[in-house]
Amino acid sequence: MATVLSHLDRLTTEDFAVVNGKVVISAAACATMAACPDSATVSSRVHGRYRRRLADVALAGRPVVLNLCVRRFVCVKPDCRRRTFVEQVEGVTSRFTRRSQPLRRTLMAIGHALAGRAGARLSRLLGIGVSPNTMLRLIRSQCDRPSVRAPRVLGVDDFALNRATSTAPS
Repeated sequence: MATVLSHLDRLTTEDFAVVNGKVVISAAACATMAACPDSATVSSRVHGRYRRRLADVALAGRPVVLNLCVRRFVCVKPDCRRRTFVEQVEGVTSRFTRRSQPLRRTLMAIGHALAGRAGARLSRLLGIGVSPNTMLRLIRSQCDRPSVRAPRVLGVDDFALNRATSTAPS
């Protein structure tokens, strides 16, 4: 089981349970300190804790919910505008997401191969329930923004002739 859930190595696993057909894994982050995302100052002052619920990669065709206890740290740099910040577990969590990074990568691969409806059907068979719109949204989130700016002025050729009207018989 360690190879299947190898991305959870940085966590301390507290409990495994099957609830309503879903595998629920209760875990906690085990790092003693974290770096502030704004000032990059490392802090070990814990402000509090709370639980995050993340969808994770399916296990034996069953959806997995990661019930993760994360800590909120105090930034020790006095002039930092961010007073507190939440630790992110590398390779598992990212800010403001409800899916683990491995699950997001899996859905992106399915989405790039099959797109909306077909991708949603395959992911449902694999134990990951997503809608076709979610698949398309994930694909669109990876699109690179064009580096070339749109033109401000567009010229029109006044002397261009429409071939269909010039070759019609009179």
